[in-house]
Amino acid sequence: MQISRRTISLSLLATFVSACSGGGVSSSRDTSSSMPAVPNPAFDSWVAGFRQRAAAGGISQATLDQAFRNVGYLPGVIERDRNQTEFTRTLEDYMAIAASDERVSMGKTALRQHGSTLAAIESRYGVERQVVTAIWGLESRYGTRRGDIPTISALSTLAYDGRRGAFMEKQLMAALRILQRGDISADRMVGSWAGAMGHTQFIPTSFEAFAVDFTGDGRRDIWSDNPADALASTAAYLQRNGWQTGQPWGMEVRLPAGFSTGLAGRGNARSAASWAGMGVTDTRGRPVPNHGSASILMPDGAAGPAFIVYRNFSVILRYNNAESYALGVGHLSDRILGGAPIQAAFPPDAQGMTIDDRKELQRLLTAKGFDTQGTDGVIGSNTEAAISAYQRSVGLPVTGQPSMDLLRRLR
Repeated sequence: MQISRRTISLSLLATFVSACSGGGVSSSRDTSSSMPAVPNPAFDSWVAGFRQRAAAGGISQATLDQAFRNVGYLPGVIERDRNQTEFTRTLEDYMAIAASDERVSMGKTALRQHGSTLAAIESRYGVERQVVTAIWGLESRYGTRRGDIPTISALSTLAYDGRRGAFMEKQLMAALRILQRGDISADRMVGSWAGAMGHTQFIPTSFEAFAVDFTGDGRRDIWSDNPADALASTAAYLQRNGWQTGQPWGMEVRLPAGFSTGLAGRGNARSAASWAGMGVTDTRGRPVPNHGSASILMPDGAAGPAFIVYRNFSVILRYNNAESYALGVGHLSDRILGGAPIQAAFPPDAQGMTIDDRKELQRLLTAKGFDTQGTDGVIGSNTEAAISAYQRSVGLPVTGQPSMDLLRRLR
């Protein structure tokens, strides 16, 4: 998909994962247990009917009793599902979150702490350890935000709701088969509101297709505090979708003056020699390396950064089919190994502000007592609330929106 400068839907911000993906829900999603079940007789009737269908599909009575013992209707899940389109960010914001200094630092620590496990996974599946670590970082912030919403309740609620009923019922059946196999118990089968589970957020059908028992204990336990099975399952997913060992995902590039945006896009693949012949270079001015057929991505058009992407970029897209996500994984994996931040500047936003302007705005608001809860340059609900409080305090119209006029007033 072509990324728009205006808005892109982020897996980092609680988008649901498509059926072909391996995981990919928000690292900033609500993973608290504050989604209480509420009485719903119609939901109870649906569950009774579903249990009959599940039994006819080979699910044992014992598994059904275990799975549905404490099941409940979760209106919070429906609210999240309905409001996904509100969670949109520019690519610049996405990268500021995906490869923040904190996330890079945590990734380096995770790579060091789990080095032997990741090395063994890389040896078995041929997927470089930093790539697996980057996916782990985006999907659950290195296991610190795996989600604690009961999966059976979440999937039952979504299947009953009907908007994606058939797909969600398929996921629910897969979850029951996972329980029946003995990989996990119902009380430990928890995850995101959308039913994605574990350190790297597998949906149930992807778990069935790709999860592995790397520790050899007889269970594919992606929920354990020990991330080995989850990380190996992610590597197995990428391997089976065509990962090429030793090949890069891509890199940032410089484009020659006058380069046509019409040449960009994954549908316009060319040889590295062809791109080099047009004057495309790496960020140091050297000809782009030959790693097979490649495409140029210009997410923000001629005004922003450009990237050359290879075969492995498309494999990452199999995990989550959003170019923003694959760029985030690739860039974070490079940063974890000590690579540089994106070199080219992003164009100003719709308000004419750069990310440095937005960071300064956050710093000044916080210094005046209107805490933005961080100074990453990403305008979220905390910053909007701080802006509104400041505007109210000085008698300005309360919009909650950043602007250069507001920044100048704060200086």
